[in-house]
Amino acid sequence: MGANKLREDLSALCSLPAALEAMGERWSFLILRGSFNGLHHFEEFQSELGIARNILANRLGRLVGHGILERAPCADDRRKVIYHLTDKGFALMPTMIALRQWGERWETGVPASPILVDARDGQPIRQIEVLSHDGRVLHKHDLHWALPEDVQAAQAAE
Repeated sequence: MGANKLREDLSALCSLPAALEAMGERWSFLILRGSFNGLHHFEEFQSELGIARNILANRLGRLVGHGILERAPCADDRRKVIYHLTDKGFALMPTMIALRQWGERWETGVPASPILVDARDGQPIRQIEVLSHDGRVLHKHDLHWALPEDVQAAQAAE
C-alpha cells in the first residue's frame, strides 16, 4: 500500500477531530475534571472554576449534547439541575489523566496536587502508557499506522 493512501485514510477516517469537536476547549476539560471530582451543580462548577455563567452554560450544554454529561432534576429540589458523567464521559478519564501527567512532566515540572491514588491501598496511580495487545509497554519507535485491511491480514497470518 502506498503512503498516499494511508495519508488519505488518516485524514478522512481519523476520529481525533470528532473527539476535539465534542470536547471543545479548555473549559470543557476543566468542567469534566470537576465532574470527576464530584461537582454536580451549576453553582459548584461556577464557584470552583471561576468561569463566567454564560460560558459555563454553553459548555455544559455542549457536553450534555455530546452525551458526555447528563442533566437531571435534583432529587431534593426539583428546581435545581444536577450534572452527572455518563459512561461516555467517564471513558474520558484515561485521557484526562494522561493530559495531567503530561502537563506535570512537560509544562509545570512539578507533581500536581492532589495526587490521584488507588482507593484500595492509597498508592499513587502509574503513568499512563501505550500498551500492546499483549500488555507490553510501547514506545514511539514501536508504533506505526496501518489500515484495517492490513491489520486483518496480519491477524489472519498468525
